[in-house]
Amino acid sequence: MDSKDKTLLLCDCEKTMVLDHELLAKQAGYGAVEFHSRLCRSEVASYEKHLQSGRPLCVACTQESPLFSEIAEESGLPVPDYVNIRENAGWTKDRKAASPKIAALLAAANVTGQPARLRTIESDGLCLVMGDGQSAFDAAALLNRSLSVTLLLTGGHDEVLLPEVLDFPVFAGRITTATGSLGAFEVSIDGYAGMLPSSRVKPEFAMPRDGAKSTCSVIFDITGSAPLFARTEGRDGYFRADPGDPAAVLRAVIDAGEYVGEFEKPIYVRYDPSICAHERSKITGCTKCLDNCPPGAIVPNGDIVEIDAGICGGCGNCSAHCPTGAVSYDYPARATLIARLQALVSAYLDAGGKSPVLLLHDASHGAPLINAMARFGKGLPVNVLPFEIHSASGVGHDAIVSALAAGFRDVLVLGDPRKPEEYHALGEEIALTTALLDGIGLGARRLEVLFETDPDAVEATLHELKPAREIARVASTPVGGKREVATAAIAVLAKHGKAKGELLPLPASAPYGTIHVDTAACTLCMACVSACPADAIRDNPEKPQLRFVETACVQCGICAATCPETAITLEARYNLSPSAMQPVTLNEDEPAECTRCGKPFAAKGMLDRLAEKLSGKHWMYESEERSSLIHMCEECRLDALSEGGADPFEIAKRPRIRTTDDYLNAGKAGLSVDDFLSDD
Repeated sequence: MDSKDKTLLLCDCEKTMVLDHELLAKQAGYGAVEFHSRLCRSEVASYEKHLQSGRPLCVACTQESPLFSEIAEESGLPVPDYVNIRENAGWTKDRKAASPKIAALLAAANVTGQPARLRTIESDGLCLVMGDGQSAFDAAALLNRSLSVTLLLTGGHDEVLLPEVLDFPVFAGRITTATGSLGAFEVSIDGYAGMLPSSRVKPEFAMPRDGAKSTCSVIFDITGSAPLFARTEGRDGYFRADPGDPAAVLRAVIDAGEYVGEFEKPIYVRYDPSICAHERSKITGCTKCLDNCPPGAIVPNGDIVEIDAGICGGCGNCSAHCPTGAVSYDYPARATLIARLQALVSAYLDAGGKSPVLLLHDASHGAPLINAMARFGKGLPVNVLPFEIHSASGVGHDAIVSALAAGFRDVLVLGDPRKPEEYHALGEEIALTTALLDGIGLGARRLEVLFETDPDAVEATLHELKPAREIARVASTPVGGKREVATAAIAVLAKHGKAKGELLPLPASAPYGTIHVDTAACTLCMACVSACPADAIRDNPEKPQLRFVETACVQCGICAATCPETAITLEARYNLSPSAMQPVTLNEDEPAECTRCGKPFAAKGMLDRLAEKLSGKHWMYESEERSSLIHMCEECRLDALSEGGADPFEIAKRPRIRTTDDYLNAGKAGLSVDDFLSDD
């Protein structure tokens, strides 16, 4: 949809913001712009009028979005888009200078992309409540109002007052394994036993058995012990609370009680197995997505991996850290994300903004901090542009370098200190970007993760920040895969920097680099060529030659692990030279010609080495006649073995194994063992 067809309604929220009408009308990029002060109250008729006009509508207010949406739905009309300009921009210490930032937020909101695919999940409301004592009974009773509850008592049962009417079944037991997610959990239980109806003072159980299996749609865990899943974050349908914290238990009960019916969940990532560098022929290469998936939604599957969309919570770590782009984020897609970042900074600079700093944050942790700063403190500085994403940990170096190339001077991420394990991938992506910037000569501090829960501390850091110098203002179109997008942005940065050389050293985990081949050890067997998942290592059909394209190498290490001669080593680096895109020869040899027909068929060095190891030493090549076969091509070798009507496959038959009986029988016959066996 063309933004020129859309109407924008701006409200200064009872004059608590200062809006530059002329600048915003010019820079907003909408077909029509109207300004208000009490749009949600006395001026709501204006909203209703524009709603009835049939033109697409954007309202620059999120606090009252439920009201505006309700009005639209009651009228049977499309719900408008919303943009938060108040907490994110207008409510700030220097509010008179906030209009360029407001224009930037409006421009970024105008960039639309292909929505993520949706997955339908059905929950029948079957809920397994796990816990001990009276707290477990109370939670089960509350949940049973909206779900169909089964209570599993996992420990002590003494301090329990059994009700006169028991609305749900009660069992004892201990869960040994649990798999699945919302709507499709499977559990195995040891010590499984039903409560006797005659239980009087306390629950009593009979006939326990191990290995019982069951299914459910929701699991509510208030055992206070270790979670059922090693990685619980993002696993829909699994609720866990501390039984000693009644408020936490009540919050979890309220949340879990809504999980019945049909749900639509975004499929956060796409996966292209054809470029996955996980494994080849049972030799493991890249495991970055497996190592950085908090809920454990990714598992190996032979040469590739499988992603369980039911478990995936959309953290984006897999996509951010994938070296090939085989895993790509869809919430939003890479192209949409980068286009929004570029629109954000371009509109800010065009509107006269200075020294733009990008602040990436999520809705659950970052947005409340920004809200608190806006309401109780100085608010965000006018040059700090907030950008909300689904997960603050899922930012790759491709997005960071694209943002810096487009005009941002610094990139900050508001991280949640309660979940430090989720930020390992982001830490490595920042280390990679920092190394690139340092090598290009732009190494001033530009990247940082702020692990904070205190809005005052975040506010102080942001207001004391002295942005680095500008690099560039090039918003290149984010086309192609992850590596193509990153390469284009790095080229822009390199053009505006002062590189220390064409070869930039990078951390060992970087997805860029070269390989070194020990030519003395390499036999040109080409095992690495067939193993390379990125087509970075190539052969030459015309002659024995090992070739390499550096820009294609993802440093997965499969080639080094595959090489039978251990002749390959890896070096992480970034090559700024255009020659990195062209094949270079790492090792070559003279072709060996067939001694019978003269056709080149192998590498001479490899063949000579093979002949040295096998001739006269291996049972298949004991005689000089047999050894000569090594120097023949496949066709001539078969011809030589077939001469005189012989079986060409006879050579593959191993000699008969000599046994004790053979020696004894040969002695009785007065023959040597070889003569005795040949007579057979």
